[in-house]
Amino acid sequence: MNARMKYEKLEKVGEGTYGTVFKARNRESHDVVALKRVRLDDEDEGIPSSALREIALLKQLRHKNIVQLLDVLHNEKKLTLVFEYCDQDLKKYFDSLNGSIESKIVRSLFYQLLSGLAYCHLKNVLHRDLKPQNILISKNGEVKLADFGLARAFGIPVRCYSAEVVTLWYRPPDVLFGSKLYNTSIDCWSAGCIFAEIANAGRPLFPGSDVEDELKRIVKLLGTPTEAIWPGMNLLPEYKPLPEYQPGDFGVAVPTLNDSGIELLQRFLICNPAKRISAAMALKHQFFTENDDDLNLASL
Repeated sequence: MNARMKYEKLEKVGEGTYGTVFKARNRESHDVVALKRVRLDDEDEGIPSSALREIALLKQLRHKNIVQLLDVLHNEKKLTLVFEYCDQDLKKYFDSLNGSIESKIVRSLFYQLLSGLAYCHLKNVLHRDLKPQNILISKNGEVKLADFGLARAFGIPVRCYSAEVVTLWYRPPDVLFGSKLYNTSIDCWSAGCIFAEIANAGRPLFPGSDVEDELKRIVKLLGTPTEAIWPGMNLLPEYKPLPEYQPGDFGVAVPTLNDSGIELLQRFLICNPAKRISAAMALKHQFFTENDDDLNLASL
């Protein structure tokens, strides 16, 4: 059965990495779903590799904090991926906040994000494009990592990957310097940037206009790294000396976080990728254990 027969399109909801996304209803079960349509051009050699990768990875990822791939429909001109439907993404949620957010919701959103990310890393999957638009929120407050079009399976030995990954504002210094030998630390930097953005009710931490501006914003807050604290930094393919800055004040950059929240954020935002905290370790941090909140569901 093709997508048109099986699903009734209700409205267009956005554009993904490589396709248009629609809200739709299953004509048989009446469940609301999201359809990601990928148009297949005649000149192309079959299905885009990003779509094939997303399908392969999502078929092995089964976790409440990762969007579920329900079905794949394919004909000569179109490939349709059918996902569970979520009402909004984190970016749209920010737009509804009017500049303030409760601390228990900050904890819940970030805890769920890390739960999904730790599972991806356990399954040897790098997301490589974490940003608010790729983090969905269901109507009951459940966070779902989505858009795995840039994701990659990883393993040993370390392989060279593309440096053309991760939206600029969430890209770590090592990748900004052209590193192609990266691991789960790439996602952990992005997660830290999103953590700060959640706590700031939608204000990005490092909204750079280009790579040079992005790096300058990073070192203004973190301080300029040296070869002593980041061995091999000056050997990276696109390394350029940075302006000299002393570390800034995280309490000013993210004023709503308490001391344990700032300490956790600082453990994600470390220029040397080898020193960044993992998602699994972060879930055990005092920031999450010092309160009795239900971290799995926020009342949004």
